[in-house]
Amino acid sequence: MNAEIIAVGSELLLGQIVNTNARFLSQHLAGAGINVFYHTVVGDNPERLKSAIDIAEQRSNIIIFTGGLGPTKDDLTKETIARHLGRKLVMDQTALGYIEEYFKKSNRVMTENNRKQALVIDGSTILPNNHGMAPGMVAANDHHIYMLLPGPPKEMEPMFVEYGMEALSMKTGTQEQIVSRVLRFFGIGEAALETEVIDLIDAQTNPTIAPLAGDGEVTLRLTAKHADRKIAESMLDEIEKKITDRVGEFLYGYNQTSLMEELMKHLKAEQLTITAAESLTGGMFQQGLTSVSGASSVFRGGVVCYSNEIKHQVVNVKQETLDLHGAVSEQCARELAENIAGMFHTDIGVSFTGVAGPGELEGKPAGTVYIGIAVKGKPTRVEKLNLGGTREQIRVRCVKYGCYFILKYLKESQNA
Repeated sequence: MNAEIIAVGSELLLGQIVNTNARFLSQHLAGAGINVFYHTVVGDNPERLKSAIDIAEQRSNIIIFTGGLGPTKDDLTKETIARHLGRKLVMDQTALGYIEEYFKKSNRVMTENNRKQALVIDGSTILPNNHGMAPGMVAANDHHIYMLLPGPPKEMEPMFVEYGMEALSMKTGTQEQIVSRVLRFFGIGEAALETEVIDLIDAQTNPTIAPLAGDGEVTLRLTAKHADRKIAESMLDEIEKKITDRVGEFLYGYNQTSLMEELMKHLKAEQLTITAAESLTGGMFQQGLTSVSGASSVFRGGVVCYSNEIKHQVVNVKQETLDLHGAVSEQCARELAENIAGMFHTDIGVSFTGVAGPGELEGKPAGTVYIGIAVKGKPTRVEKLNLGGTREQIRVRCVKYGCYFILKYLKESQNA
């Protein structure tokens, strides 16, 4: 099955918001073995939307629309599609009751145009909206499947996951079990990873292998189809082993995890505590730690030491170190990591110092980074990086490398 995603909304064309819905849907459809060959964005105009539908019908079996289901006059998606299919819009009483109850609970007056959100295409399968008001729907004729989803991601994403995929499976009559697994890699580039497994990618049929890169990470989505889910899982196991035999040293996790989450899991499992002294990252590492549930069991606190005065006066980096080697140096990173661990009495101290850019600092180019890792009872390790990208990309990647290096050091110590 081939799908096309049509995002409806003039705000997308004006650049006022980013079309994250298309990315989300493409990822999930790919995981279900449904090809997405086209993304289309069209403004709030029924004639142009009708033209986009005509074009999509010539090349796709499944057409998924996001946006245009709201109460205002420019929300015309379901009206346009209903007219295109020669069907009426009818009131869905369940959705209407939900909308009325919402206004009642919030002590707000429900205006007449809000009733419009409960209108659905006659004969369609209704997708409940548990995070908003306008329901989604799936309509079909002899040739195509049309899925209508709300525009706000906080409504669209849970609706698609909870109801949309099941509705698509029912409409397409899919009997096969489609099982996906995402392998997450760090420390190896997209091109290098692809080179290592290119023969497996070229030979793919079932399971399929889909590479994806972003923010210094690389993922491989593996998807297998079989009537028996256990057999599909074993097919994934087999192809995963072939991949990890080649690049397993860079594999850090599966599916929707992150380097920070994997670090937190490891720290909790080993009952280790951590603190940080951050210069160029400005607290991003500590913010990442505290964004994970249960951080208080491993994170006691830390210091953002952006200026040399704070590095010296608060974290006790020797003035001699700063004068002779500078803040952007292996020596400074080492003292920061060791001193912060001692100050907070933690098992691990990590430090980040370097040049985020765009200009040079202390004669060192943007992207020069030192990450210090002090582990109780182990030699302190300092990793030097030369990162590319924008100021923000350098800072984000620096934090990810910090997680990666800590995990790597701890696992090496365990296996020693």
